[in-house]
Amino acid sequence: MEIEKKLYEAAAEGDVRTLHELLQQDDLILDRLTLTCFNETPLHIAAMRGHVEFVKLILTRNPLLAAELDFGKSSALHIASIKGYLEIVKELLVVNPEMCLARDREGRNPLHLAAIKGRVEVMKELVQASHVAALQTTNHNESTLHLCVKNNQLETLKLLMEVISDYQLLNGRDENGYTILHLAVADKQIETVKYLLRNNKIEVNLKDDNENTSLDILAQSRRDMNDLQIGDSLREAGGLRAKDIPSSTNTQNFAKFPNKESSIPHSHHDIAGDWLSKKRDAIMVVASLIATMAFQAGMNPPGGFWQDNEEGNSLRMPHKAGEAVMAYSHPKSYRYFIRVNTTAFVASLSTILLLISGLPFRRKLFMWAFMVIMWLTVTSVALTYGISIYIVTPKKDREQLGQVIEVAVTVWCSVMALLLLGNTIRLAYKWMIKKKQSGKFEPRKSANLVHVNV
Repeated sequence: MEIEKKLYEAAAEGDVRTLHELLQQDDLILDRLTLTCFNETPLHIAAMRGHVEFVKLILTRNPLLAAELDFGKSSALHIASIKGYLEIVKELLVVNPEMCLARDREGRNPLHLAAIKGRVEVMKELVQASHVAALQTTNHNESTLHLCVKNNQLETLKLLMEVISDYQLLNGRDENGYTILHLAVADKQIETVKYLLRNNKIEVNLKDDNENTSLDILAQSRRDMNDLQIGDSLREAGGLRAKDIPSSTNTQNFAKFPNKESSIPHSHHDIAGDWLSKKRDAIMVVASLIATMAFQAGMNPPGGFWQDNEEGNSLRMPHKAGEAVMAYSHPKSYRYFIRVNTTAFVASLSTILLLISGLPFRRKLFMWAFMVIMWLTVTSVALTYGISIYIVTPKKDREQLGQVIEVAVTVWCSVMALLLLGNTIRLAYKWMIKKKQSGKFEPRKSANLVHVNV
């Protein structure tokens, strides 16, 4: 045990002289490690510290240690690759080039780790030793390309793109359904996006698991100064919103060879979807606040709770501790209060659920459903406030308060009616325009058919 301890200390210090002495004392000490060591070997430690001469001597005496794995299933090559120790990587590859394909517990090979840290020179050696390593994916279905983009390593990405020409790998999806273009757009990596779009094998209109294209992901991501450049680059490459992609068997061909209509500005409907995407966080905060308010109002209604039990007498009504005073003093108003407050609570929770569900809010159906729920939520909160303020107001002031509430209700109903009327008129107008356009289109289509037959 003492000699092994000295061996590990020598590995940590890179003390080649001590290693020679230990080998003279016990010539089989390194050979026994392959049988007894279930954790880091001295080779792992020396590779971690970058001690090249120590690594050379160990590999000369026992090359089998290059294949040993630690508790994380990492080899010395994994460690040297992520650290960027090029000379050690070369020595390990000479002894056992097959370790390029060894995978740790996360399914990452040495090339994956070098890509994460941007070790370009190390990657060149690894790719030269085994091209297959560049094609392997991790346990999360991430290719080496995914790891480069996720860690914003453009130089390593360029190196791999020169080696990898497989269409499926270039457009492969990770476990979340994202391609490398999706990731670059979401992270606003302008140079990476431009570089990828120059490759004619990158599909610009592939969708993720939520049916979003790269342009959709850009619209739904956080706003910053790079959005305009990225959006222009995507559109120049034929990028489309998911709703604008024809639902036909030629979708992929359309993505590769878009017509001029692909550059048409977004419709009013797209703008509505973009607006909701931009305001998603703000709406989430408001919905959460309303849900909290409704919960507090339900748990602490106007007038509070009874503090004691009362069987009932000529002066006090029967009640139990913890029950709402309002339920006894204003039973009719309490029923209305509970109804509208519960409606506000459930509607706000529904809003939160819709926002986190990933539904395509650019679709009219979902946009209308969302709008109705928000109207219902705000109206219920307003009614809850009206009932609450009426209950806690002294009787002598209720007549004046009633007048104020009447005016407020009238104004509120007027606003709601105007909104409803405006949206109805807008929909009717769109329907008429659409009908006229379809009427104009049919004769033209028939004429074309006659011309062809002639």
